[in-house]
Amino acid sequence: MSNQNSTEGTLEKQRVPSRRKKIGIILMTLSFVFFGGLLIVPFTPFDIGTKAVISLTLVILGEGSFWVGGFILGKEYVAKYKQHLNPVNWFRGQRNPEK
Repeated sequence: MSNQNSTEGTLEKQRVPSRRKKIGIILMTLSFVFFGGLLIVPFTPFDIGTKAVISLTLVILGEGSFWVGGFILGKEYVAKYKQHLNPVNWFRGQRNPEK
């Protein structure tokens, strides 16, 4: 019976980082959605002041969700995302992706 409890505890410990990782990835992806929403704002029928508030809100939500997601995932994942977003690495051969 104690063996079963220790197994359940181990499984629970394994699930928590997995959930955190998913939440972090969702938050970082959501930040791109918020920033993408900025492209739609000029085409909305709102007045200039409302568009400014919407834009400011989208920027704050985008930055906030990116940094919270990055904090949850850790610096290794953020460095990996930076490497993928660097235009210098886009056309580089697949032989040496770490350079």
